[in-house]
Amino acid sequence: MSIKQEFRGLKGLKKQRRVQIIALAVVALIGSTALIGYAMQDGINFFRSPTQVVEDPPPEGEVFRIGGLVVDGSVKRGDGTEVAFAVTDTNATVQVRYVGVLPDLFGEGEGMVALGKMEAGVFQASEVLAKHDETYMPKEVVDALKEQGVYKDPNAQPEG
Repeated sequence: MSIKQEFRGLKGLKKQRRVQIIALAVVALIGSTALIGYAMQDGINFFRSPTQVVEDPPPEGEVFRIGGLVVDGSVKRGDGTEVAFAVTDTNATVQVRYVGVLPDLFGEGEGMVALGKMEAGVFQASEVLAKHDETYMPKEVVDALKEQGVYKDPNAQPEG
């Protein structure tokens, strides 16, 4: 075998090894992306306004967040820590049920966000979050109210 043929053989081996490494890297990247997506699927909860829930109801059992204003006069306390109330974005209203201790700042006419799922047309909340001071409102709730054209900034100076 001549030196020229040996050199061609080595060159072919290098090229083959490079293709194998690239293929292995692509497979590893696809595998890791799939594992990350699978691991995160339970951790991603989409936000929906009451209008979005009414107009395009999510599938039963899908966990998501809903937010808006607690409807005045809608809070009904049941046995123990069971609470039922309605949440609105002033365009649509969704009934909510929650078993647990509500945050101290939870109240009628106040902004809130709840995590849970729809069951038989009622949002079953597993967690309820309320604003943490008198001027704060969750960003998602503010965005939903602005979309409806009814948001009033509590920090805005009165005109006149």
